[in-house]
Amino acid sequence: MPGGDGLLNHDLLPNEKGPQDACGVFGVWAPGEEVAKLSYFGLYALQHRGQESAGIATSDGSKILIYKDMGLVSQVFNEASLSTLLGHIAVGHTRYSTTGSSSWQNAQPTLGRTSSGTVALGHNGNLTNTAELLQLVRERYPQVDGELARGNTTDTAVITALLTGDVDHTLEATALEVLPRLRGAYCLVFMDETTLYAARDPQGVRPLVLGRLERGWVVASETAALDIVGASFVREVEPGELITIDENGLRTQRFAKADPKGCVFEYVYLARPDTTIAGRGVHEARVEMGRRLAAEHSVEADLVIPTPESGTPAAIGYAQASGIPFGQGLVKNSYVGRTFIAPSQTIRQRGIRLKLNPLKNVIKGKRLIVVDDSIVRGNTQRALVSMLREAGAAEVHVRISSPPITWPCFYGIDFASRAELVATGLEIDEVRQSIGADSLGYLSEDGMIEATEQPRERLCTACFTGIYPIALPESQHLGKNLLERPAASNGCDPGPDSDLESVLAPAVRREEALARLGQVPFGDPGRPE
Repeated sequence: MPGGDGLLNHDLLPNEKGPQDACGVFGVWAPGEEVAKLSYFGLYALQHRGQESAGIATSDGSKILIYKDMGLVSQVFNEASLSTLLGHIAVGHTRYSTTGSSSWQNAQPTLGRTSSGTVALGHNGNLTNTAELLQLVRERYPQVDGELARGNTTDTAVITALLTGDVDHTLEATALEVLPRLRGAYCLVFMDETTLYAARDPQGVRPLVLGRLERGWVVASETAALDIVGASFVREVEPGELITIDENGLRTQRFAKADPKGCVFEYVYLARPDTTIAGRGVHEARVEMGRRLAAEHSVEADLVIPTPESGTPAAIGYAQASGIPFGQGLVKNSYVGRTFIAPSQTIRQRGIRLKLNPLKNVIKGKRLIVVDDSIVRGNTQRALVSMLREAGAAEVHVRISSPPITWPCFYGIDFASRAELVATGLEIDEVRQSIGADSLGYLSEDGMIEATEQPRERLCTACFTGIYPIALPESQHLGKNLLERPAASNGCDPGPDSDLESVLAPAVRREEALARLGQVPFGDPGRPE
């Protein structure tokens, strides 16, 4: 969950990035309501899902207005900007980049033309067949315009381009034809001038829920966003479902058979603890993970402390099951916020103390169990263990409420590369030595899954197991910068073309470009780095 600064919990060291989710999406259809303000507060509740940019688009039935910029929701919007966004339909988005760089051009919602108007679209997730879809854009719309032509390098812009359609098809009909072609993870909230739409991939990797207002409907990434705007939870948007909301009410259609593979890491870390996913409260799941962790990795100690705040529910569960007292041994500074001032060498050496500080009188001389949700690179835990020892801890036993993360995610989480994941290729005792702990214990995969109360076959555990439930293309068609044009090694001449530039290539280069893109083979990903 976010702290007071809106940052994710692993952002405790300067330049040390933890696991990041793709985005948060919010949509509302509510005549007579201030939909821009509803969207603002909905995005505020979803800030933990992305802190790079934020945007809201609204429609009054005849035209779409959009306002977006880089920064946190509270930095992008104010009363003046929200007052200009008039209408009864809105789509909102808060972004963390998983395809395409962090830039204004890539901020969402995206805009595109349709056969009869305009579409504004927000996307949470990550597609795996973007290169294949780019080829389809070129074949259908040789004169590429819109977001792609203006420098947007996201898979979201590709989806927006494919929704262009033709005069013989409505946006709804075009969506029903395009959605089955998408592969990977996608929760979409989009609209034209008169209608709000929501769609979720057949695997339902990322959460998406439907809520009811007194005078309308809300769609959001998490139930916590429904709570903040006073909407009652109706149900989850089903995997493979397209929902349409307009003046005639709500209707639903299936565009693909459901094959649920919800992301287990939503329960471990990504979702807010006050969110419910597939009927299971996230906080309750995390507390149960802590209980199971205590049963699997008990140790004699004096105090159980969490790494604030994501480790708190599991630490509570560990303390309950072990009978060892729970305590707050670390204080998090919730008012640091984002700083663009480089820390001095002295502060950099102190690293983690910018965000966390130990309660020396609480931990001095104590045997500590420190509970966290996951270890990525290990730098944060290494700094934390060192700090606790400096503060007088007699022993530091680290307990992690998930299995070792050893594989990258291609469905909407930006982990470190596989080579950077500390658990890759190392035994648990080697990781323990790396972070300097007296002991280290990870929750088992079975324990984690059982805590979610979800059937194993309905969960994606790829980041822990390397088993990807949605087929991946060849490694050259994967990665955050798939559509970016890299710079040449000499820093002067343009580097090699990106897949995007192949699609935008002049007609004389079209055959060469399409041949280079080719048909993307699917199947065993070969566990690419």
